[in-house]
Amino acid sequence: MTTQRMKTAAAWVMVLGVLAGGERYFEHAAAAQAAGAKVQAPAFEVDPMWPKPMPNHWILGSAIGVWVDTKDHVWIIQRGASTLDANENALGGKLSKNCCEAAPPVLEFDQDGNLVQSWGGPGQGYQWPDSNHGIFVETNGTVWIAGNGAQDGQILKFTRDGKFLKQFGFGWANAGSTDKFAFRQPAKIFVDEPNKEAYIADGYGNHRVAVLNSDTGEFKRIWGAYGNVPDDTDLGRYRPTAPPAQQFRNPVHCADKSVDNLVYVCDRVNDRLQVFTPDGKFVKEAFFEKETTGSGSVWDIAFSKDPQQKYIFMADGMNQRINVIERQSLQLITSFGDGGRQVGQFFGVHSIAIDSKGNLFTTETWEGKRLQKFVYKGIKAVTAGYQGVVRPGATGK
Repeated sequence: MTTQRMKTAAAWVMVLGVLAGGERYFEHAAAAQAAGAKVQAPAFEVDPMWPKPMPNHWILGSAIGVWVDTKDHVWIIQRGASTLDANENALGGKLSKNCCEAAPPVLEFDQDGNLVQSWGGPGQGYQWPDSNHGIFVETNGTVWIAGNGAQDGQILKFTRDGKFLKQFGFGWANAGSTDKFAFRQPAKIFVDEPNKEAYIADGYGNHRVAVLNSDTGEFKRIWGAYGNVPDDTDLGRYRPTAPPAQQFRNPVHCADKSVDNLVYVCDRVNDRLQVFTPDGKFVKEAFFEKETTGSGSVWDIAFSKDPQQKYIFMADGMNQRINVIERQSLQLITSFGDGGRQVGQFFGVHSIAIDSKGNLFTTETWEGKRLQKFVYKGIKAVTAGYQGVVRPGATGK
């Protein structure tokens, strides 16, 4: 064999060795994943006894918003009788003397799961939403509420005990995405208290983020996907293989601000989370479960309670799980949950919030109709990719 042929043969042996090694690497990686490879991440276990039973035979309808205040009290807003069938609301509909009837829209729970107070609904001086949606509670106890009913174009502010304070926008507005007087089916509010600004995910009718002066309600700025001027052109159905849409689809479902002055926007049906500066300049995006159609995958987020907010916890109501994401890279680390009605499972997990101890709280829409608590167990070795249902005693095994 000539020297050149020997070199060529050696090169081919090397290539074949690399290919074989690569094949073995992927085989080993697949085997490790199949065997339940571990990763260090925040770990949780569902608390099956939280919250405690409510008084008066009350029952939840679609539980559509959740927030945790500075006292670590958990606030939810739910839709009550309009989302209960006749059997669920038998006491309210006078079909039964024993059970059950709709709870009031706004409910406050303490850390032990006791119901502290409840209020809400139509009243004098304001337009209660046809279909209430998000809830946010400021440090001073001011409660903000949005609504995504077909004719809802208003944001409401109340004291923590339910006294009406202000209304921004108005019902029946049908305001478009460039309008600066009202909203169109807004989804959620986040208040940047130091800067007196409210970020509105506006939302189910419009295709934008709107930023207001939180005292006066004055519109300060608006933007659409990628920082574009928002546009209400019908984009048609979401197609996973199509180029990324240059506008948000309905609903724009959250717009929350992080400690390092970035705004994270849930573009739910586009299966993406977009990140902006506070003035609407696009920074980056990531897609999650991009093949998801229907109601989409990116529903709501909460930031971890470490000073850097290292993690994002994302509610995915179509795939029925909570995603744990590294915030700077927007990389999915692990997820937990599953579809179902047992504790730790979900049916339409809609909103998510976090307390000062790192515990997570979720509410469920559709037929889920409940509030759940997931107890933070620290940073532990958990299954990478997908953990399943995080039952008591299962964390870290």
